[in-house]
Amino acid sequence: MSSVQDRGDSATDAAADPMTDMKLEVVVIPVSDVDRAKEFYAGLGWRLDADVVTGGDFRVVQLTPPGSPCSIIFGTGVSSAAPGSAQGLHLVVSDIEGARAGLAAHGVQVSEVFHDAGGVFHHADTVARVSGPDPQRRSYSSFAAFADPDGNGWVFQEITTRLPGRIDPAATSFASANDLSQALQRAAAAHGEHEARIGQADPDWPDWYSEYMVREQAGEELPS
Repeated sequence: MSSVQDRGDSATDAAADPMTDMKLEVVVIPVSDVDRAKEFYAGLGWRLDADVVTGGDFRVVQLTPPGSPCSIIFGTGVSSAAPGSAQGLHLVVSDIEGARAGLAAHGVQVSEVFHDAGGVFHHADTVARVSGPDPQRRSYSSFAAFADPDGNGWVFQEITTRLPGRIDPAATSFASANDLSQALQRAAAAHGEHEARIGQADPDWPDWYSEYMVREQAGEELPS
């Protein structure tokens, strides 16, 4: 039997070990009709990555939302969960109204944009939902909800600026060309203000842009 001291030493050793990267790759969605689910998600513009059938009792379908590093999988023989039991699946967007309008244009029934009365994330029930986006338009605070044909529940969450520490600045990435373009436009506008403050053109603007974009994505204090 190990002593308290032994257990403490083991905990210290474990804490000293570098943490292995763990990237969320796939979320399994339980559905009752695979073809119907495939048609629904493909109809949203999600990329079809695979549709593999092995015999009559096993099928795997994988799709990926635009700009997402994480995919969904559903099929036959891939989940023992009840169809429609997946709830609170979040899709991060930079423009909540635009995302909602795009979904509605695909014929999907989607809730109005809402925020939570408590101002922190959102309650599972609809009682605490307040109509409209967050009044102060704070990042993380505006939502819209929809469901697939089985009732699996999805939520759009508007995130425009990440909280400090939420992104590793050494691993900066952009989900799409449009995402990168918008970041460049914000950096350009901020750099214009920077040049106005210093009263001259900044020959080191590439370095300034780079620092601004990395800090913005990581939620750190922006350069001035």
